[in-house]
Amino acid sequence: MTSEARNISHTVSEFILLGFPCRWEIQFLLFSIFFVTYILTLLGNMAIVCAVRWDRRLHTPMYILLANFSFLEICYVNSDVPNMLANFLSQTKTISFARCLLQLYFFFSLGTTECLFLSIMAYDRFLAICHPLHYPTVMTIKFCSSLVIFCWVCGFLWFLIPVILVTQLPFCGPNVIDDFLCDLGPLLALASACVPIPGTVLICGTMSSLLIFATFFYIIGSYTLVLRAVVQVPSVAGRKKAFSTCSSHLAVVLLFYGSVMMTYVSPGSGQAEGMQKFTTLFYSVLTPFFNPMIYSLRNKEMKDALKKVLGVS
Repeated sequence: MTSEARNISHTVSEFILLGFPCRWEIQFLLFSIFFVTYILTLLGNMAIVCAVRWDRRLHTPMYILLANFSFLEICYVNSDVPNMLANFLSQTKTISFARCLLQLYFFFSLGTTECLFLSIMAYDRFLAICHPLHYPTVMTIKFCSSLVIFCWVCGFLWFLIPVILVTQLPFCGPNVIDDFLCDLGPLLALASACVPIPGTVLICGTMSSLLIFATFFYIIGSYTLVLRAVVQVPSVAGRKKAFSTCSSHLAVVLLFYGSVMMTYVSPGSGQAEGMQKFTTLFYSVLTPFFNPMIYSLRNKEMKDALKKVLGVS
C-alpha cells in the first residue's frame, strides 16, 4: 500500500447503512415484519436445540449436527438482524468503523461455518445411507463431536485473512453503504473508489469462491450418491424415509447456496444496484427462518420431540 493510501486509511470513522430507504410508514412496516420473522427464527431454532437436548432418542450424530446447525442459525441472525432492526427506527443509520468490521468478521465466519456444517451433514447422510453397516463404527459420538469442533474452529479462521486485509484498506471519504449490513462487496467498492485494490479483491474473491464451490460440489456429489442408493432400497417405507430426510437437507442447501453464489463469487464486481442487499437478505434472514420448518415438517422423530418440548399431545 502506498504512503498516500496509508495517510487516508483512517479518514472514515463511521459508515452509513442505507438499508431499505423508503417512507417512514413503510420503514415501520418492514421493521414489524422483520421483527416478527426474527423472533420466530429464534424460537424455531431454539425449539430444535431444546428438543435434541431433552429427548434422549435424538442423541444421535444426525440430530447432534442438526442441533448445532440450529444454534449456528441463532448466532447468524444475531450477527446482522438486530442492527438492521435498529436502523429501521434510526434517523442517522450509522455504524462505527470498528463495529462495522466486527460485524463483517462474525457474519462471514458464521456463514463459513454454515457451509462446513452443511458439508458435514451431507457426509453423515452419505455414510448412513450408502454404508449403513459401517455407520455406527465410523460416525461415533466422539467423531461427530470432533467434526462439530472442526466446523466452528475452521469457520472462524477461514476469513480471518480477508477481514485483516479489509482493515488495512484506505477509506478516504465515501462512507455510504447501500446495504443493511457491513458486507464485503460494498466495503471493497468504497475502498476501490480511493485507490485500486486488485490484490485484495482477488484474494477475497478467491477465498469466497473456493469455500463456496468446494463445499457445494462436495454436497451435491454426496447427495447424488445418496439418491442413487435410495432408489435401490427395496423397502418402500425405507425409501420414503431416506428420501424425506435427504430432500429436507437438499432444500436447505439450495436455498442457502443459490443466494450466496449470486453475492460472493465475485465480491466488488458491481452487482446490479440494489440486488445484493436482497440476495443477502434471503440467505441471512429468510433461510434461517425456513430451516426449522423444513427440518421438522418432514421428520417424524423431530415432530414428536418438538411436541414433547412444547407440551402438545
